[in-house]
Amino acid sequence: MVKNFLFVVLYFVCMPGMYAQLITEQDSTSNNTPAIDPVDIQSTNQRPLIVGGATVAFTAGSLITLNHAWYKDHVRTSFHTFNDSREWLQVDKIGHAWSAYTFSRFAGDLWKWTGIEDKKAVLAGSVSSMVYLTGIEYLDGLSSKWGWSWADMAANITGTAVYASQELLWNEQRIFIKFSTHNGHYDASLNERANDLFGSRNMERLLKDYNHQTYWLSGNLKSLIPQTKLPGWLNLAFGYGAEGMLGGFENKWIDKSNIARERFDIDRVRQFYISPDIDFTKIKTNKKGLKTLFSFLNCIKVPAPAIMINSKGKVKAYAVYF
Repeated sequence: MVKNFLFVVLYFVCMPGMYAQLITEQDSTSNNTPAIDPVDIQSTNQRPLIVGGATVAFTAGSLITLNHAWYKDHVRTSFHTFNDSREWLQVDKIGHAWSAYTFSRFAGDLWKWTGIEDKKAVLAGSVSSMVYLTGIEYLDGLSSKWGWSWADMAANITGTAVYASQELLWNEQRIFIKFSTHNGHYDASLNERANDLFGSRNMERLLKDYNHQTYWLSGNLKSLIPQTKLPGWLNLAFGYGAEGMLGGFENKWIDKSNIARERFDIDRVRQFYISPDIDFTKIKTNKKGLKTLFSFLNCIKVPAPAIMINSKGKVKAYAVYF
């Protein structure tokens, strides 16, 4: 999940000019389809080559870099699989779906900027996402610490399908997959284990700590229910997370002193949320920078009041939940 998250961010950051130009050209009256200026036909004809070349170069370059940087400290093996479908109460799997969805959306929008037919742009964006994520999974399959995961691949396909199906059906995204996270605290007796699993720095914890991540399906109410008088930017989001996880499959591990540890007294609990949200793309502005920022912010669930019910039947209300 962390590798995928970083790539999504880097992809957006490394192609800001094209993406900002795309957002500026979008016609709000035509379901967000980019409006290509007829006087710019020659430039438009070059755009597929620009986006295609940039995507291939960035994907290949990032995978090569990832192969040398991320996997260098782990023994390489022959290609093998690993069944992690029950790991982390599936929070990491939904993280894969979020990564695939978000990258597909960014890439699809860039392909729309080229002026090619919308259906082809959706296909190109989806293929770009799946090629990269499959490349990561292949590298996992050659590492002793991981392995090719069919569950990860299923999650990647699901996230891409959520993007593509909405574009083909509605020519817009009415339901977003979003992400939220916050720094959590552990009992002093668990600090060593938490640091080993999730890192000791705040940024590491935000990206790695599955106990404090939530993934959301955030639907735009006005798009889904056109007759409503609610604001066009208002979404309703349903979230999933978990807590009490001190290992992928169970709360049992070997510490740095080679001593077996068990914390079966700590329950591994699923959590389900409901909360209002914002569709930033529905906020009207003529500022190019703000439109680009709003598109990126739609990856993230905004802090808001929330109600949680967990798999033990406990209900909790939050004034503001991150």
